[in-house]
Amino acid sequence: MLNLHSKDLKGQSKIEKEHIDNNLAVSNMLNKSGIVPENLSAAEDVKKLQRKLVGDEKKVQMGTKQKK
Repeated sequence: MLNLHSKDLKGQSKIEKEHIDNNLAVSNMLNKSGIVPENLSAAEDVKKLQRKLVGDEKKVQMGTKQKK
């Protein structure tokens, strides 16, 4: 948003070009730092992890009840 106002960007094509330029700058900075985003493993979705945690907790609770 800052660049939209400071560069007075109006119109879809100008905003899209700014977006692409920013992405390229970030990508170049990461590559110079030795980080290649394309080679990073995908992180698991937070909601998926939360569901797995809830399921695991239920299994533990059920296992505890069966032992009694």
